[in-house]
Amino acid sequence: MGRIFETRKHTMFARWDRMAKAFTRVGKDITIAVRAGGADPASNPALRRVIQNARAVNMPKDKVESAIKRASGKDATNYDVVIYEGYAPHGIAVLVETATDNPVRTVAAVRSIFNKLGGSLGVNGSVSFMFNRMGVFKLNPAGIDQDDLELYLIDHGLEEMGEGEGEKGEPLLIVRCNFQDFGQVQKALEDRGITPISAEHDYVCTTATDLPEDKAKEVLELVDRLEQDDDVQNVYHTLA
Repeated sequence: MGRIFETRKHTMFARWDRMAKAFTRVGKDITIAVRAGGADPASNPALRRVIQNARAVNMPKDKVESAIKRASGKDATNYDVVIYEGYAPHGIAVLVETATDNPVRTVAAVRSIFNKLGGSLGVNGSVSFMFNRMGVFKLNPAGIDQDDLELYLIDHGLEEMGEGEGEKGEPLLIVRCNFQDFGQVQKALEDRGITPISAEHDYVCTTATDLPEDKAKEVLELVDRLEQDDDVQNVYHTLA
């Protein structure tokens, strides 16, 4: 077990309200989960996962419950999850994950951002081969015997486990698995009485690229602008 370094996804700019964006993102995730598997977290693992992530961004319980109720209604918005691929300046590959009720609007907005900031929108498959889709669980390491947990999870699909840091520098234990093993690892943690801080899928780049700070800043400005779009859920890239 070693230290896990995650690709930079959040930029240095912070010109927008990340909490409001996080709540919007979780709200869409709740809608997608409820529409797919029902409104009862006990029988819907995807919804349980989203509720955990809502707690991680301090989304109030009443907002979570309201989002579940809205998603259960017949007039709930249907969101399609669409992945767009492209290149940022200096050849950095970018995956843009969206949840949209209007793909025509969304692709136009994503293309405009790429074009305005020195990137280019590609076709399906143009950069996705540079990423592995993985399940990522972030745990509070307090009270966990890490060696014991690692041995236990190996039998349930663990690919990688190591120490990391949150955005505020807090220690984390990061568990990664192939995405197809997500449910097995989630259940294994539940059986151990471990509640993750967050549990998400992630696109992890196979090879990260280092850039000098001035060039990295150009890439991160593009990432920042993409993340601000209302339809964008996540942005992944190969910048180290």
